[in-house]
Amino acid sequence: MEVADIGVGFSSCPNDTFVFHGLVHGAVAPELAGGLSPVIEDIEALNDRAAGPAARRLPFTKLSVGALPELLDDYAVLDVGAALGRGVGPLIVGRRGRGGLANLADVGGRKVAIPGLRTTAYRLLQAFAPACTPVPMRFDRIMDAVASGACDAGVVIHEGRFTYEAAGLTCVADLGQLWEQATQMPLPLGVIAVGRWVPPDLAHAFAVGLRASVEFAWANPALSRPWIRAHAQELDDAVID
Repeated sequence: MEVADIGVGFSSCPNDTFVFHGLVHGAVAPELAGGLSPVIEDIEALNDRAAGPAARRLPFTKLSVGALPELLDDYAVLDVGAALGRGVGPLIVGRRGRGGLANLADVGGRKVAIPGLRTTAYRLLQAFAPACTPVPMRFDRIMDAVASGACDAGVVIHEGRFTYEAAGLTCVADLGQLWEQATQMPLPLGVIAVGRWVPPDLAHAFAVGLRASVEFAWANPALSRPWIRAHAQELDDAVID
């Protein structure tokens, strides 16, 4: 098996850098590490890259679960590295006080900042909120857009889920909680996918290596912390954890 310049896409979220640290830095599967080329981008940028021209698609990439329906002809989901759970879903946030939104019904017809049209966050907004006007933007610009009044509300993901109050915002609705109540299942947020054109032996080796990377990260959490902090939007250790 020849490994050289294999693109691997994931986001700067601590969840992803925690998972990939050992693999990218050769702590596990050293036969792969030297040939991997990390592409660290916003999750919607990764979704768009996977849906775009074949020349830009990455062999291995993080994808939103919300993007999968249009991508499964070209990508298969690996059975390792997925982000899912309870109590970790996107939040709809708004401004406090006069002019703010009191509840989910108030979202109808409003301008709502979202982290992308292919994200799981937007699919949840479509499923549980009244019809609104989505305003796509990078996830790290959403809270400022709401605080400034450019948008009436926003759907926050990643670290923003834990820091919105410090930005003077309030939670209008917890979309993950709504999912859990409706389905009695944990919320699937993102997955690691492999291009269907990738040779099976390489796909298998990558999955084995990524599983080893996850296990290494849990066994040695302090080792990945500097790299996680170098890419995180919020540096507070409690938020990263």
